[in-house]
Amino acid sequence: MKVAIVGASGAVGQEFLRILAERNFPMDDLVLFGSTRSAGRKYTFKGKEYEVKLLQHNDDFKDVDIAFTSAGGSTSEEFADTITKYGAVMIDNSSAFRMCDDVPLVVPEVNAADALDCPRRIIANPNCTTIMMVVVLKPIDQLSHIRKIHIASYQSASGAGAAAMQELEKQYKELIEEGAVKTIDKFPHQLAYNVIPQIDKMTSNDYTKEEMKMFNETRKIMHSDVRTSATCVRVSSLRSHSESVWFETEKPLSVDEIRKALAAAPGVTLVDDPQHYVYPMPLESAGKDNIFVGRVRKDLADDNGNTLWLTGDQIRKGAALNAVQIAEYLVKSKK
Repeated sequence: MKVAIVGASGAVGQEFLRILAERNFPMDDLVLFGSTRSAGRKYTFKGKEYEVKLLQHNDDFKDVDIAFTSAGGSTSEEFADTITKYGAVMIDNSSAFRMCDDVPLVVPEVNAADALDCPRRIIANPNCTTIMMVVVLKPIDQLSHIRKIHIASYQSASGAGAAAMQELEKQYKELIEEGAVKTIDKFPHQLAYNVIPQIDKMTSNDYTKEEMKMFNETRKIMHSDVRTSATCVRVSSLRSHSESVWFETEKPLSVDEIRKALAAAPGVTLVDDPQHYVYPMPLESAGKDNIFVGRVRKDLADDNGNTLWLTGDQIRKGAALNAVQIAEYLVKSKK
């Protein structure tokens, strides 16, 4: 088993290295790829040093079995044929192929078997906020079909990459040392001591691309006609996203039923004792694999509705971990 990581120097690429080592992914060889900026950098994996190669249209992927790509949509589109030409399965972390009919969009806890039908040898990793939400909603949907979902997301700087995390830290430093923010590059406005009600570009209906991803991707992953309405907000936390989720089911569900289903669900940790101030927060979910859920309660505005709060590490389960779990499923399925 030979594994490649495209975009090895980025935040998600570095997380791939950590997770592959932590989970002892069954592999015999590793090759790292990057842009002209990162080519030549060296990283240690399981005690061995690897040098980042320049991503090119050549035969470098000839012996690769699985390629994890996290270098942006345009790079994924340009190099997809090069990466898959000799049989490698490309597990792509960009939005380039998510809504293609011939590319499965997979969250292993929800629709793992979809990964086995990939005619283009491309499997898409969903948007981070979608991944976190469907992991939590799948066990509830099995109790009663979810018809509508409303979400307000609270997304950390990590969702915009390593440079965005550095920018947030720099903004706080500038405020303390100089009294004003001078660095605004990765976000449309100052993020420090602020929230920005826009993630990604606006579309013609005044929903952002991020919000439309949640609508479209949720339906594809869950094989559902569910309708989703989201407001995605960038907040000044460094790592881990959170979401407040209201959902309507075909039949009323009690809070106890939902809590019981969540407590038994794979990839979910229930943290829900609000009377004693116990609920999940991004500081606690950072660096963890599971999605943490709490504040489960009835929706006072909908007899068939309930609401909950969730938080999870965007770089782990929202990106690298989900992709590695897809690869693990493929390996297991071949045995």
